[in-house]
Amino acid sequence: MADFGAEIDAFRTETRDWLEANCPASMRTPLTAEETPWGGRKFKWKNPDSKLWLDRMAEKGWTAPTWPKEYGGGGLSGAQARVLEQELARIKARPALFSFGVWMLGPVLLEYANEDQKREHLPRIVRGEIRWCQGYSEPGAGSDLAGLQTRCEDKGDHFLINGQKVWTSYADQADWIFCLVRTDTTRKHEGISFVLFDMSTPGVEARPIKLISGESPFCETFFSDVKVPKSQMVGRLNGGWDIAKRLLQFERQNISAGGFGGAAGLELEEVALAHVGSVDGKIADGDLRGRVAAHRMDARAFALTVRRVELEAKGGKGLGPAASILKYAAATLNQHKHELMLEAMGADGLGWEGAGFDSRNVRETRAWLRSKGNSIEGGTSEINLNVVAKRVLGLMDHQ
Repeated sequence: MADFGAEIDAFRTETRDWLEANCPASMRTPLTAEETPWGGRKFKWKNPDSKLWLDRMAEKGWTAPTWPKEYGGGGLSGAQARVLEQELARIKARPALFSFGVWMLGPVLLEYANEDQKREHLPRIVRGEIRWCQGYSEPGAGSDLAGLQTRCEDKGDHFLINGQKVWTSYADQADWIFCLVRTDTTRKHEGISFVLFDMSTPGVEARPIKLISGESPFCETFFSDVKVPKSQMVGRLNGGWDIAKRLLQFERQNISAGGFGGAAGLELEEVALAHVGSVDGKIADGDLRGRVAAHRMDARAFALTVRRVELEAKGGKGLGPAASILKYAAATLNQHKHELMLEAMGADGLGWEGAGFDSRNVRETRAWLRSKGNSIEGGTSEINLNVVAKRVLGLMDHQ
């Protein structure tokens, strides 16, 4: 199908009709954290319509609309995918699936995996059958990720993995892990490989880490003599660093597009109006009003920039180091938003628990604490600034 004129108009009509007929009414309401559709073997669906919505979207391949049809994707062109995105937004449809498999792993499998691996893993990602976690950071290898020490030894008919990962998001709820391991101890970057394995494999243990926000989305993950079939190594032996860097680009892109400020303006204004009061429908505190307006403009400019970079990437220009710019800006915007919200709340933002505090205010206080991690996850702000300096501005070349 062409990407212009009558053909794309016809696709829009077909898409609109299909969505009207297949998106349940309860899936056209705001998404709550408790109902976020992660999928996977361990996931418990709180709303039957959420599973129905996922199944219908997955059958169309629209949980990964631009992936090839032979791997379960929708096979849509960039223009068609934009139409789908617009029509989903028009009816305020919830996402059918939240998945590290879609955002991070799937794109690198399409680029680096062999045919058998693509056919084994990609369709299950599209259908939300497997929930993935990311085995990258270690206690001694965070910002210096290439310093990782989790060992992967060749035992003839299998690999044997021993080591530890940390800050593994939702490892205790995940079914499989994509993991960086050391297969050569004599070289740093060139001694790393990329493997996939089932989290139910004997020797795998995930322990949740409680954060200052009171939540435990991250885990420390231990591997003790974990046997992994050799067929589950992606790419070549000792070639995992290239895959790792590529996956980090997708991770930073999706962190940036996921709401670190781009859609936060109205929510921030609502909080300010509720706690500071209004004059003629405007935030009563003129200084705070000006800073909220400035944040909204920055957030809107950021959202448009993300959109432009996404279109350029889909047009064949690739993402590259621009992901580091976006990720840094996204973290800064989100942290600034929560600082403003807490300031607007005043004493109402001091609550932690108990009947004396509104639950919505308590959630925001904890969200403010959680936002402190934005400048660490997906690559620290310092590392991302180094990437920008070296890869975008070329500053290192002049030293």
